[in-house]
Amino acid sequence: MSHGHSLPGVSSTTPNPPQTSLTERRKAETRMEIARAAAGLFVRHGLRATRAEDIAQAAGIAPRTFYRYFATKEEAVAPLYAAGAQRWVAAVRTAPADASVLQALEQGVRHTLTPGAGVSASSWEWVRTLLRLAEANPSLRRVWAEVCQASERSLAEVLAARLTAGSTGTGTRSTTGPDNVAASSPAPVLSPSHLRFAAAVASAAVRAAVEGWATAAGDVPADGPEGPAELALRNLGVLRDFPWESRRLDDGRSRR
Repeated sequence: MSHGHSLPGVSSTTPNPPQTSLTERRKAETRMEIARAAAGLFVRHGLRATRAEDIAQAAGIAPRTFYRYFATKEEAVAPLYAAGAQRWVAAVRTAPADASVLQALEQGVRHTLTPGAGVSASSWEWVRTLLRLAEANPSLRRVWAEVCQASERSLAEVLAARLTAGSTGTGTRSTTGPDNVAASSPAPVLSPSHLRFAAAVASAAVRAAVEGWATAAGDVPADGPEGPAELALRNLGVLRDFPWESRRLDDGRSRR
């Protein structure tokens, strides 16, 4: 079922991990179709007025099929939340090898949160409504929080891969960025605990920006100075002086 708009991070094809089976891909596509149907009903009729049976009917499936994929109606929008989060992490992963960590994070923000950069401006009105619903509903807010936590863990893995690649010579790093190192002397990378901390801060910077924009009084334009992209970029400034290269990723203990 098409609702006339796409949500940020969500295209006509469902993001899938590499080398998934046909069955897994079909299941993921079904989950996304249910999620789109749920989002459309939530936006048009509100969360309270929408039943799981309504979502099943809109998605063209039986109620029992709905419950094979989701335990509650609130969980049905999780794939949409997750797709946007996954797109940001993927953009950080695919940033140029010579980009600093902060530059990679900023590129991910611009690619994911800028209206028109692969995501239609009208889609952001859907996001605004869904996040306002999450703000008002504990069950939907829990779904959003779980997606954010999963994204944070994925981001930590991506940051570890980028820094490890730089330290082993499989990637190079910008000598002009805030975490620059001399190309001739690969630097040690962060301990796991510091990587988790950095990922948590970066994720919180983006999450707070999107939530702050969505729940602000009035309808703040998504492409303005108080839009999600600009807010997230300002929030990421707290990582400008983060000591990316000062601790080794070895046995989990930080060393100078």
